[in-house]
Amino acid sequence: MTYGATLVSLEVPDREGRLADITLGFDTLAGYLKGHPLFGSTVGRYANRIAKGKFVLDGVEYTLVRNDGENHLHGGRIGFDKVIWDAESVQTDSTAGVRFSYVSKDAEEGYPGNLTCSVIYSLTNDDELTIDYLATTDKPTIINLTHHSYFNLAGQGKGDVLGHQLMINADRYTPADTGYIPTGELERVDDSPFDFRRPRTVGERIAQVQGGYNHNFVLNAGGGSPALAARVHEPTSGRLMEILTTEPGIQFYPGNFLDGSITGKTGKVYKQYYGLCLEAQHFPDSPNKSVFPNVVLRPGERYTQRTVHKFSVR
Repeated sequence: MTYGATLVSLEVPDREGRLADITLGFDTLAGYLKGHPLFGSTVGRYANRIAKGKFVLDGVEYTLVRNDGENHLHGGRIGFDKVIWDAESVQTDSTAGVRFSYVSKDAEEGYPGNLTCSVIYSLTNDDELTIDYLATTDKPTIINLTHHSYFNLAGQGKGDVLGHQLMINADRYTPADTGYIPTGELERVDDSPFDFRRPRTVGERIAQVQGGYNHNFVLNAGGGSPALAARVHEPTSGRLMEILTTEPGIQFYPGNFLDGSITGKTGKVYKQYYGLCLEAQHFPDSPNKSVFPNVVLRPGERYTQRTVHKFSVR
């Protein structure tokens, strides 16, 4: 839908061919308008957190809206998830989808530059949901766009995701402080609960992570053509989701803060761990961490990103 360039439903067959909606959300627009934890949203102008809502670009300090304690989170109070996008259908011989377009004005939520951006959702003949991003600016700025669906491959509202088997193609992650701001280190996942290089259930070692998983993983093949970032398998239904992306990182968040206070689609109550997010992205707080991949976009440059969700059964 045009509000937030949001994915509201995604139906995928199980190994018996039975369809189920595998994303959390609401049946009507009203549920989204009263506030929600970014179910299916397009997130920007900068996904994830920026420490103290400040960054310096070309010697100028910019102050962003602080909407997560003292930090800036997911674009601010009125991020890309809360604006109306223009929409048009797009179709090729092998895809069908929709292109969403939005112009983020100079100084919106504190960001410099008029940012012209588009997000294209495409369904392919190969059982893929592909999300393409494009943006240009008229003034140096920062950008980090992502998609924020909560997935439950058993079907939305059908229990928690702790039994989902997860693989993340990352040898390192970015440890963070209690406010989820990265320390700037790139730490090895070896011998830690962050090692998902071979499939493990989400719940196997979640109790060993204070506050639960909400961390950025440094992808082994990120930053070029779409490469495998993560794989999720739900054993009962057989549904398998592979995520490929051009981005250097992916944020893993299994719905720690869902608490049963939200009633979603078909009257289902969303409790803790009822959906997991795998957000392809640049790293949190990159504008303040010179060792992290660059997130600056300048006039004459084009920001591009592609993330592919490929579905099958096992």
